[in-house]
Amino acid sequence: MKNRLLKKIMRIILLSFVGVAVLGTFFFLWKKAQPVEIVYEIIRPETGTIETKAVATGNVEPRYEILIKPQISGIISEVLKEAGQNVTTGEIIAKVKVIPEMVQLNSAESRVNVAKINSGQLENTFKRDEQLYRQGIITAEEYDTSKSNYLKAGEELENARSALEIVRDGIAKNSRVASTTQIRSTITGMILDIPVKVGNSVIQSNNFNEGTTIAAVADMNDMIFKGYVDETEIGRIREGMYIKLTVGALESRSFDAMLEYVAPKGEEKNGAMQFEIKAAVKIPDSVFIRAGYSANAEIVLKRVDEVTTIPESTIEFSGDSAFVRLLKQEHPKQVFEKHFIKTGLSNGIKTEVTEGLGMEDKIRGAAIKNDKK
Repeated sequence: MKNRLLKKIMRIILLSFVGVAVLGTFFFLWKKAQPVEIVYEIIRPETGTIETKAVATGNVEPRYEILIKPQISGIISEVLKEAGQNVTTGEIIAKVKVIPEMVQLNSAESRVNVAKINSGQLENTFKRDEQLYRQGIITAEEYDTSKSNYLKAGEELENARSALEIVRDGIAKNSRVASTTQIRSTITGMILDIPVKVGNSVIQSNNFNEGTTIAAVADMNDMIFKGYVDETEIGRIREGMYIKLTVGALESRSFDAMLEYVAPKGEEKNGAMQFEIKAAVKIPDSVFIRAGYSANAEIVLKRVDEVTTIPESTIEFSGDSAFVRLLKQEHPKQVFEKHFIKTGLSNGIKTEVTEGLGMEDKIRGAAIKNDKK
């Protein structure tokens, strides 16, 4: 009897556990089948400014960078300036020692010798003619001719000597002020680079050779931004647009600039067509920008001020129409209604609303809660 009673009790307990497990499983499945309540962020329209921009990368450079080249070939004998120093127009940067070519030197020396012989001969002739003229043996016309020939021979001798000095020394004694052996700056500005050193050979600038660069000089008070814009945005860019320039080397400091040039022809760079642009940069007197600083330019394509704006993520589109979800009931659960609006300018983050919204309207934003009951 006791064994039967014990077996009966155990059977009842086991069935109870099975029943509880079945009921728990049904409750869990029912709970999972209940709809999910999503709570959305509520957003109100704001008044603000919207800009659309195009971005260009490039460098800040002097508008005019002048390369100073010698007018005579030779060897650098002295460098008087160094990069970073300011120079004025006509100030000497370096000096060149002339190494004469032997053929030209011999020719010039020979010309001097011939001119000396000719001048001496005509001098003796003139002295004889002068005595004969005083004695009345020759006419005044013959005397004047002899004197003219003598003076011409003297002038020819001086010219030959000057030519010899130019070939040998690079400058004639009677023209020191215009010495071609002294390399002078042609503008007022800052020396950016002096690529030559004492002892370097240099070649003069002429019709067949651009010559050796002695120094690069630029006006650092007149700077421009030179960069490139992708072909997808070049159609919306025109001269006179405002640019915000950011220079990374100056702790990302920003400067104002004005677009003044857009290239009519593009260049292929990294598989895409790029168009060169140039903009005049306004630099405060307290800031020094070095030539070649990298910079990013933001070109303002369109701008609207004091307009109604909402996040672009809150807008839905259906064909050519745009609409938002307006809050109609907040408790016990949120209820939204579809509401059509008209949009204007967008920068990808915020969008201008031209019609259909008031400042008191409440718009459905992103989901902020996603719990199951």
